Amino acid sequence: MSDIATSSARNEAPAVNSLGFAKTPAETRVVVAMSGGVDSSVTAALLKEQGYEVIGITLQLYDHGEAIRRKGACCAGQDIHDARKVAADLDIPHYVLDYEGRFREEVIDDFVETYLAGATPIPCVRCNERVKFRDLLTTAKDLGADCLATGHYVRREVGPEGAAELHQATDLSKDQSYFLFSTTPEQMEFLRFPLGGLPKTETRNIADHFALEVADKPDSQDICFVPTGKYTDVISKLRPGAVEPGEIVTLEGEVLGQHPGIIHYTVGQRRGLGISGGDPLYVVKLNAETRQVVVGPREALDTTEIELTEVNWLGDGEPHGQGVSVRVRSTRPPVPGRLEIRGDTLWAILDSAEEGVAPGQAAVFYEQDPSGARVLGGGWIKSTN
Repeated sequence: MSDIATSSARNEAPAVNSLGFAKTPAETRVVVAMSGGVDSSVTAALLKEQGYEVIGITLQLYDHGEAIRRKGACCAGQDIHDARKVAADLDIPHYVLDYEGRFREEVIDDFVETYLAGATPIPCVRCNERVKFRDLLTTAKDLGADCLATGHYVRREVGPEGAAELHQATDLSKDQSYFLFSTTPEQMEFLRFPLGGLPKTETRNIADHFALEVADKPDSQDICFVPTGKYTDVISKLRPGAVEPGEIVTLEGEVLGQHPGIIHYTVGQRRGLGISGGDPLYVVKLNAETRQVVVGPREALDTTEIELTEVNWLGDGEPHGQGVSVRVRSTRPPVPGRLEIRGDTLWAILDSAEEGVAPGQAAVFYEQDPSGARVLGGGWIKSTN
């Protein structure tokens, strides 16, 4: 009888570990994207403590000298040193990969061109989309890793059909799902987000528990490759002569004044327009072809129809006709709406108007249920009505 029991036990499937693999943590190789901040450092520490084979990789994305002079950046200078120190303290292998060229081409150049075209870019999404979740993910696979883990505050859940789904973080105040809308289903299968169920305060406590030197390090702020905090300086430096002055006009075409270049303005802006008198006016549109800043009353900012491009769909079935909640800025709550295909283009139709929706930003779709936790995808805003 004991021989039969032993044989049966040998045929049992191995237990699934915390990352979803049917093998022990020691048999599971994990590459951790280490930016030098507290979140990715805690991710590496937790996985190491749980017995996984952890390899840390840090991407050098832009010039060390620029980054050293600015606090709150990432992926350069002091941050690389911090990541290396954490990896040494955890006794895990650590590699620094030079991705400056790729980052310049895929993120910084796109940032500049988007502003010059009269739109407002989100370089953090492009970085995740074109560098971290593409090239770094490929590198992790080349190293024989079972998955790539990051310190993002989102959750990866397995759906009823066994496919990986992207969900908002438990701590909604730190949720980063808006910035990961372009993550593909194939990438989701390989990615893991160990911090998605934790509040940020707990992450700090864990960093203290492991005595990590980055435990009290401030979170990254603003745009990492803008050392002065003024994006217009970066654009002027990289595209000298491309910023041209033009007119500030009303919706009816009346000229109210002059401006030094459309890159100095964003849709929804009220202050700093250089015009005075009368009712308050807001930037309604930026026209790169005519170099005009178009202004109008606040109600002219209201938008209910959003044309999208480069759509990434993570939901079930086809997007057309689906009821969703739509987030048009990372700082705005999602609003109810639906998706509609017109010709070859997907539109997000909002039940109530949103104000100051800017081309170049993202519209991200969430499941329209009481929790609204699942991310169904998103797209880049091309135009609005």
